Amino acid sequence: MTSSVIRMTTSAAIPSGPEGAITSDGTVTDRLVEANQGYAAEFTDPGMDARPVLQVAVVACMDARLDLHAALGLELGDCHTIRNAGGVVTDDVIRSLTISQRALGTRSIVLIHHTGCGMESLTEDFRHDLEMEVGQRPAWAVEAFRDVDQDVRQSMQRVRTSPFLLHTDDVRGFVFDVRTGLLREVDPA
Repeated sequence: MTSSVIRMTTSAAIPSGPEGAITSDGTVTDRLVEANQGYAAEFTDPGMDARPVLQVAVVACMDARLDLHAALGLELGDCHTIRNAGGVVTDDVIRSLTISQRALGTRSIVLIHHTGCGMESLTEDFRHDLEMEVGQRPAWAVEAFRDVDQDVRQSMQRVRTSPFLLHTDDVRGFVFDVRTGLLREVDPA
């Protein structure tokens, strides 16, 4: 039995047919599973544990344009990466950071939002629209924002004031420019 390895690409490079339909066989998930089989065939256990080598946790937006490891010069095992819509510090992010610090030894926290974030175009009306559509209001807040710098400041403040986090002295926030690839640090004050 022969195995083919699919080269992973950005969605912009996926071959498409009329109206952007994916023309390869199977679903996107099928393609990912097939790519994983090729990856696993070449995989060698790096022999590391779950503790990040650099003792840092990075909280960032889930935006597909952010290649955090490349942008920050990180290697496998260097950091914990926590991603969500907007990269905002929610209760679940505090949960993950608390586990990261208390169980796995991280000490520094880097927060990364970015330019052109979709969260800047949403409002809490998104929750109301969902409620009208499905008959139930989500328990979570949208956490939309208009000012990316102010939202980074708010996220830094949420981290610094959390009673669950042991290490809040090295918390820094940034905005990643999706056009230049550069980070701009946000003054917490």
